[in-house]
Amino acid sequence: MDLKPEINWREIIYRGIESEELDYKAAQNWSKLSASGKAKFVRHCLAMANTKGGYVVVGVGEDNTGKPALYTGISDEYARSFDPTSVGNYINKYADPQINFVVERPEVDGKQFVIFVIKRFDDLPHVCTQSCEHELLQGVFYIRTKDASSRPAFRSTEIHQIIRRALRNQRELLGKMIRGILYEEKTFAQHLESAPYFREQLYHSRDFFKARRRDDNNSLYFDFQIMPAVFIENRFTLSELKRAAENSLFPNASGAFISLSDFDEFYSTNTALRCLPEGKLKLCQLFQSGLFHYISFIGNEKKISYSQFFSLIAEAFFFISRFYDELALDDDSLTISLQIGNAENAVLTQAPAEQKDRLTDYMCRIPKVKYKMVRSVPNLISGYADHAARTFIGICERFNMPDGRHPELAEKIISYTDS
Repeated sequence: MDLKPEINWREIIYRGIESEELDYKAAQNWSKLSASGKAKFVRHCLAMANTKGGYVVVGVGEDNTGKPALYTGISDEYARSFDPTSVGNYINKYADPQINFVVERPEVDGKQFVIFVIKRFDDLPHVCTQSCEHELLQGVFYIRTKDASSRPAFRSTEIHQIIRRALRNQRELLGKMIRGILYEEKTFAQHLESAPYFREQLYHSRDFFKARRRDDNNSLYFDFQIMPAVFIENRFTLSELKRAAENSLFPNASGAFISLSDFDEFYSTNTALRCLPEGKLKLCQLFQSGLFHYISFIGNEKKISYSQFFSLIAEAFFFISRFYDELALDDDSLTISLQIGNAENAVLTQAPAEQKDRLTDYMCRIPKVKYKMVRSVPNLISGYADHAARTFIGICERFNMPDGRHPELAEKIISYTDS
């Protein structure tokens, strides 16, 4: 499975210079560390999370000059001792709120390493909740400095910087909440009034597809629709729709959603721009009302791979965010609905397992998977990767895949669509 591009572990391991975002540790066994030894890891995690985020690499020792240049790696026994669950529980009992980090165990040049990948705080800074030996002090905010030190923030400028970031995060969160409340009040009545007209167009679109494309294997089907708040039958010309779609295509699309070759097969109807590619089990319609409808059979019979599903969702949200941006629906809201039909006993294959570097399958137990959200056009445009990630995780949960198996998913979506 490849959700490209991956983190360049080799570059991180061999960088050889500790910094605000990077710290090296010699090979060691987590299970045999003293309380003081474990507290050092806690301190580094707290400090990096309160600064820029970063990496703690285990398996690189210092040479005679004190430079981290002994790339020994660690043994399998030592690597297994850094169990993500036990390590995470230990570190986060000293942090409030909990630190968002993962423990990776990459193999580079035939050697195994352990790397803590620590995310910078998004909401509130992390305070140390209890003291430990001489390494941790209760009630302290730790920061990471340019000289690669993880220490308490004691200068006024350091405290101010942490507070300023926290306040900025809170303002952004409050602003989103207020905009959401006002937006819902404004658009709720509009959605109620317009929904029947959009539903009629959707009904005819699905009926057209079923009459012309059939799958006798009872495969999964993917039904994706975006509905503006207000129904205006001839809101856009067919030329406007075609130009917007052309400017929204994913240049390196895998074909999981709409490919460049699919675009060549778009043609005009009385109400929409339609694509029913020859030999493919998919339909896309761009209605003059602003309604977007896409339906296709996916996977192989009752199976779809995790990477294929990732590509489908990433490319879909990339397209619609750019499409509605091109149509300049700045003051409108969009109801985004996704369904996966024939889902009962369907299998999501080659998905991340509990054990790192292992893949497994997950099965859906319900007939139809549904996911829905309402977003403003500016919100969709600016946060398409976050919305795609949230949708992808939500669908995977319906396949009984546990949460927490998708590290840095939004970042991977951005990297994928920027490639």
